[in-house]
Amino acid sequence: MSREESTSQLQSQRVSAPTIQTLQPSDCAKSSSLSTRKWNTDSLGSRLAVDAASAAGAASLICPLIIIIDKSIIEKAAKGISILQSLKSSLVALVKRPHSFFISTPFLLIYTLYGSTYLTANVIDTVTSTINDRAFSNVCAGPVKFIATAAVNMSICVYKDARFARIFGAQGSPPVDKSPPASQSGMPQPNRNPVCCYSSPSNVPESLPIPKRSFALFCLRDSMTIFASFNLPTLLSPHIPDILASTPSSKTTLAQFSIPASVQLFSTPLHLLGLDLYNRQPEGGLLAADRWGRVKRDWAPSCIARVGRIVPAYGFGGVANTKFRASLMKSLA
Repeated sequence: MSREESTSQLQSQRVSAPTIQTLQPSDCAKSSSLSTRKWNTDSLGSRLAVDAASAAGAASLICPLIIIIDKSIIEKAAKGISILQSLKSSLVALVKRPHSFFISTPFLLIYTLYGSTYLTANVIDTVTSTINDRAFSNVCAGPVKFIATAAVNMSICVYKDARFARIFGAQGSPPVDKSPPASQSGMPQPNRNPVCCYSSPSNVPESLPIPKRSFALFCLRDSMTIFASFNLPTLLSPHIPDILASTPSSKTTLAQFSIPASVQLFSTPLHLLGLDLYNRQPEGGLLAADRWGRVKRDWAPSCIARVGRIVPAYGFGGVANTKFRASLMKSLA
């Protein structure tokens, strides 16, 4: 073998050293700029004010009807009063003494509940659009929105339900008047059917504590409703067939009305069981069959009433809040 051939073989067998690629300063700046996200902070204060105004306006539209329906459901479960009878007495109170109605504890509780829920959803949308540099009117449907709205709604709603159960429930019934009738005592008989049926807390007798199981059932009920009201409509509306709704706006509206109402078929038993655990607390407890019988008895009428309550709250109220916010945000853009 010649010397030239052996030299060429040795060169072919050599392992070339790896090359190290160094980043130029311009490349580092480019990489840094790609990883830096631009935030859309334009008119952020005005956008938050729009969120609050939209929530307040939507809550004011739905509060009266929701109070009346809530009261009828609680009185049906606690006292056996028919829903129609309770609705009638509440409407009479609203018409004859509107000022007492709008400054009552139930109204303030309901207004705080839904105003805070809408406001939380709006603020999450604004924060998301700010971080992701999207349009002012952008609406998100992520887990953060569900967790935030559910936490606010459930914390206030459980407190509201406890107060409503004390005011309108069996434990909140005024003591029975055992005095002789007017014909026997010679005294004029007092009015036993006052127009205003919204008792102040000072007129409500001392009540039993709300069981922890009732709180847990109320939380589960509200989490179902919140997820069906603020997350599912945005996720499912694009999949609605065009034969039912032809435009994206109409699909969103249809989903906003139908999905929260449909969930009430499953959440109503949780609501009724939570109320029954509070209204009936005998020593030794009750059999599960006894409580289930009460739930089955009130399931259908209470479900219809809750659908009538949820449609205004998260149907009309949800659509109103969304439209108020979208139109006001467009004026800022």
